[in-house]
Amino acid sequence: MDKQTIRAWYMYDWANSAFATTIMAAVMPIYFSKVASQGLSETTATAFWGYTQSIALVLIVILSPILGAIADKSHSKKTFLRFFTYLGVAASIFMYTIDQGEWIWACILVTIGTLGFSGANVFYDAFLTDLAPERERDMISSRGYAYGYIGGGLLLTLNLIMILKPEWFYLTSTQATQLSFLSVGIWWFVFSIPIFRHVHEPEKNDSIQTTKPLSLAVDAFKSVGKTIRKIHEFPELIKFLIAFWFFNDGINTIIKMATIYGAEIGIGETHLIAALLITQFVGIPCTLLFGRVANKLGAKMTLMITLGIYLIIVTLGYFMKNQYHFYALASMVAFVQGGSQALSRSIFSRMVPKNHNAEFFGFFGLSGKFSSIFGPALFGLVAQSFGSSRSGIISLALFFIIGMIILVFVNIEKGKMEAIKYEQAE
Repeated sequence: MDKQTIRAWYMYDWANSAFATTIMAAVMPIYFSKVASQGLSETTATAFWGYTQSIALVLIVILSPILGAIADKSHSKKTFLRFFTYLGVAASIFMYTIDQGEWIWACILVTIGTLGFSGANVFYDAFLTDLAPERERDMISSRGYAYGYIGGGLLLTLNLIMILKPEWFYLTSTQATQLSFLSVGIWWFVFSIPIFRHVHEPEKNDSIQTTKPLSLAVDAFKSVGKTIRKIHEFPELIKFLIAFWFFNDGINTIIKMATIYGAEIGIGETHLIAALLITQFVGIPCTLLFGRVANKLGAKMTLMITLGIYLIIVTLGYFMKNQYHFYALASMVAFVQGGSQALSRSIFSRMVPKNHNAEFFGFFGLSGKFSSIFGPALFGLVAQSFGSSRSGIISLALFFIIGMIILVFVNIEKGKMEAIKYEQAE
């Protein structure tokens, strides 16, 4: 295992997490609401923001398995990673030009940027099986997320300083926010250079090198169709994906709804932003910790522990009353968030056929995207029915309970044997 190659892989998480923190989570949603959507009602602006996220989601759901299959057949994971990275980088840089009332332009760029970010992650994740032996994957996957916390957190901190104190930089508030988008594109581009220089795929054989693009696309569609038809040959993987769908829906809903829930119970914007930063930096050592715990207890047991803590979090969230409670819960989320994500990726990588890893990680990404739909809907429905978001937050316990129950019945070793058997049959 080449340490330089592994470090280069880590650095990509450092690079693209800037998009997740500054554009997806903290700055762009507020800028879109306050500046870009001027001339629209608040309800319409919120609706258009939701449509933007949905369009990007649908594109990724459609494209991920197909592009993954093409990458597997042509040994071009890095080519696709580069394409989607540059797509996201370009969108981030052009976000600098978004001004008052330019909500259409903002929606277009956010859609393209999200497509680039999510598409690149499919191929980035798929490299894990190429780079690391199985016994090292829990720790390496965890370190990747830890690097992401550091990189995304550092740039977000710098951008928030610039936005909150624009006079220090001789800027207006709007200029500072626009520069924060530009900084994401530059950061993402610069820190992606190591993975393109030092991470390599196995050599192509001659038959693959001469395959025409149209033939590759046709073969990719056939491969995805074959995988869907033969999915019954991976019962353990199916069980894990269903479990992942449930508990990841709970995790994503906590992340998406926490700020709204906090604001509803009277927590100020400064405290909400501070809690987000706490989540970033507390998550660094905790993610690494769970990688080490997994080496001792096993990845599945360690993942179960993180989900049990999430169950405690949503229960305590029901009783939250002030900013100190919010800080405490944010710290608890930081404690388990990176670990649960890293271990899920690592467990999945054990049960996929190596010669189809990008295609299968496309399905993994698809499952992750679909798991972002129902949690917020249930949260909203329960909150509206009972007249309080407290009921909405406690309803998320259902996702963790079901996910944990299904996870109990996942046999990782059996899943590995199913993947090997599939490879040998081809």
